[in-house]
Amino acid sequence: MFGRRSDGKRIKTIDPYFKIVPHIMPKRYDAMIFFKHEVRCEPLDEFIRAQRELGNNFNYMDIIIASAVRLLALRPKLNRFIMNGRIFKRNNIQISFTIKKVLKDDAPDTTIKLTFTGHENLQEVKAKIDEEIKKNVGLDKTNETDKLARFLTIVPNGMIKFVMAILRFMDRHGMIPKKLLDASPFHTSCFITNLKSIKLDYVYHHIYDFGTTSIFIAMGKEKMMPVVDENNELAVGKVMTLGFVIDERICDGLYYGNSLRMLKRILKNPEVLLERLEKVEQDIK
Repeated sequence: MFGRRSDGKRIKTIDPYFKIVPHIMPKRYDAMIFFKHEVRCEPLDEFIRAQRELGNNFNYMDIIIASAVRLLALRPKLNRFIMNGRIFKRNNIQISFTIKKVLKDDAPDTTIKLTFTGHENLQEVKAKIDEEIKKNVGLDKTNETDKLARFLTIVPNGMIKFVMAILRFMDRHGMIPKKLLDASPFHTSCFITNLKSIKLDYVYHHIYDFGTTSIFIAMGKEKMMPVVDENNELAVGKVMTLGFVIDERICDGLYYGNSLRMLKRILKNPEVLLERLEKVEQDIK
């Protein structure tokens, strides 16, 4: 309350430009920027194949989530959010994603949110992912997000609108209980959707105005397309496209650009994710 929150700390020493921008663009959808990144799949495939021979079964989703965690740990300005015209830095790194309880058209979805310190290596990230998926796959399984959604929808439609209006007010003023924030997939560092798993290409998915999500990544299916190889010659390569939607208010374009270049280096050399990160970079106060 009064600028204090259980999921983040207000940044008070920020540049005056960034203090005024959230008042010029008060809504998250006002500040959305869209861009795509085409990932060469050959380094990922070679890494996955080599690790499988060692008994480690990684997939693209494991690597993308681990890369996002590593990037947020090394580039802390990406782990900010805007609320009520103020800029906050998060207390931890959180990744949300949606899964089908059963792979059928009419099967319900559920959303998982994982919390990380930033020190985790790929094996530790995968272990957390697998553990949560195991808990949530199956029509008889429910998590805190499912329970929250069910609770909010047992009342008439008009009451849902009223409750959501109350929650939005409470969120703006830091009054939502920590237990509700922990259950909400919309209060997260980054939301990732794996469209590759259902054989769809990437999309630009909006970032939600409810909650605190500042980054949304959509993974598309792989495809063969013209590429320039290491000899600067035209060739055919396997490419997976990532669609990014970001909140431009949390940091400047140069910081975003350098962060994307770091992500490219990580995905080109995923072996770096096998090592734990000794030092997590800290944001300003």
